[in-house]
Amino acid sequence: MVGWAIAVHGGAGVDPNLPTERQEQAKQLLARCLNLGITALRSSASAIDVVELVVRELETDPIFNSGRGSALTEKGTVEMEASIMDGPRRRCGAVSGLTTVKNPVSLARLVMDKSPHSYLAFSGAENFAKQMGVEREENDYFITQDNVGMLKQSKEANSIVFDYRIPTNGYESCGVEVESPIQMNGLPISVYAPETVGCVVVDSQGRCAAATSTGGLMNKRTGRIGDSPLIGAGTYACDLCGVSCTGEGEAIIRATLAREVAAVMEYKGLGLQEAVDFVIKERLDEGKAGLIAVSNKGEVAYGFNCVGMFRGCATQDGFMEVGIWE
Repeated sequence: MVGWAIAVHGGAGVDPNLPTERQEQAKQLLARCLNLGITALRSSASAIDVVELVVRELETDPIFNSGRGSALTEKGTVEMEASIMDGPRRRCGAVSGLTTVKNPVSLARLVMDKSPHSYLAFSGAENFAKQMGVEREENDYFITQDNVGMLKQSKEANSIVFDYRIPTNGYESCGVEVESPIQMNGLPISVYAPETVGCVVVDSQGRCAAATSTGGLMNKRTGRIGDSPLIGAGTYACDLCGVSCTGEGEAIIRATLAREVAAVMEYKGLGLQEAVDFVIKERLDEGKAGLIAVSNKGEVAYGFNCVGMFRGCATQDGFMEVGIWE
């Protein structure tokens, strides 16, 4: 028996000028989701059930970039993706290119539990959703007016990087002007929307699990797949730990960031926080990202190399923290 631990995130890379009201809304949602997970853990729920429960709650609230409130593609549509992984037997499920599924993380869970596959995408994933009878919505359900305005700005602005959640009626004072656009995978992009949601849990039996969900980048090309649904990149869980990542997806993919935390724990003998610090410093090259993690010993950790990360964590011994900045 070990003490349970839980961590949640709502994305790494936060504009320092993000209005206080938006900061408070984000922290309230993170606290609510933490408490939801804590209640489930106190009722002896398994780690895999808790990560799904918490990410579903994050997907349903439009504050962050997942489910309802997802970032829009270049065509003004939503293409969502998610993954989930159960540590004890390294079972996993992932989905991409969803346009109607209300809770992508639950479809990923069904891929893991009810199919012979690990990953389904686009029309195949949508057809599987119909077969499974999951709750579905028209694409318009996922689109918010904030997103519509942000997409318009992202198409017009070539040298301004916007925080994804800055209100559209005041971006002139909130935007961050830069001489060169931010780069991703070595190429410039005009707008970067890093917010993703995730949850990691270790339960009282020492079982670790992780789940991650996102709408991806604002103004992304249709068909683009990021790190969130990729096992070993955005999500990973095993006997040692559970990890969920957020930030520059292309850098996270190149680093196989989530798996790397487990690898350095296993092969270098590092502790959880040491492993998190190591991979953030040594594996991202010039990429910007963050992650949350738990270990089978009941530990919780996080790290990021950018300006802020929406996160919250709690342990059975009474520790609880919700924050954005360092």
